Amino acid sequence: MRRTFTTTDGLTLVGAAVGDERRPPVLLMHGGGQTRHAWGGTARALAARGWYALAVDLRGHGDSDWAPDGTYALDAHARDMATLARGCAQPPVFVGASLSGLAALVAQGEAEAALFAALVLVDVTPRLDPDGTRQILDFMRARLHDGFATLEEAADAIATYNPHRPRPTDLGGLAKNLRLHPDGRYRWHWDPAFMAGERSPNVHGQEARLVACARALRLPTLLVRGRMSNLVTEEAAAEFLADVPQARFADVSGAGHMVAGDRNDLFTDAVVDFLQGIPAPDTLAG
Repeated sequence: MRRTFTTTDGLTLVGAAVGDERRPPVLLMHGGGQTRHAWGGTARALAARGWYALAVDLRGHGDSDWAPDGTYALDAHARDMATLARGCAQPPVFVGASLSGLAALVAQGEAEAALFAALVLVDVTPRLDPDGTRQILDFMRARLHDGFATLEEAADAIATYNPHRPRPTDLGGLAKNLRLHPDGRYRWHWDPAFMAGERSPNVHGQEARLVACARALRLPTLLVRGRMSNLVTEEAAAEFLADVPQARFADVSGAGHMVAGDRNDLFTDAVVDFLQGIPAPDTLAG
């Protein structure tokens, strides 16, 4: 079921919903460079358990509008997260990977009232490993303009970057993250401006702000870390849990930064287990 939202600066964000819209919502937001299709398995599992799962493409990603002025700063994404939350019938449980998690942290941490019923941060904390960040950005920039001749070439590049994940034999899922351009080349399904300039979501130098936002959280919170993560160290996770005393923690074995893609079964189990500890869907539905 297709859903659309309009941001405060007039962009259209496109999403897909699974489940009964009368049920309590779970808003699933992907990381930078991905699309809403990253959540397919988790969304279906949540819907089967009585939740209304809504996955939305970030601005400049997937089927959502690109920002004409290249505005992809963290604050712009935070405003979008607030818009999406207010577009739900009731405050949603927010599941945010990487950039989306940080944007939600800012949105809720600096809001005067509750935007979300609960918050799940997927492999992201206010303190990010600089080497891991550089590795991710280098991979995203490597074929930014040239793209790939075939889907197989793109799959090979991903397998080289992420060797612990089995290379898929069916490339249909990968095709959803790429666009076939008129020149016959496949390029990532997001705006190249997302990676360039002062309007890109550069979160470095904002650690103090992000820590303050984390300490301001009063809602149920879960941090999910990929045990093989190159972005969130064990020390960073421990610091977040000290800053957010009510937070729960799941360390997913066999997963790196792309936790939901690497071990979707264990990731989904962790989220479902967390949701069972907050008010039940019938209670939330009111």
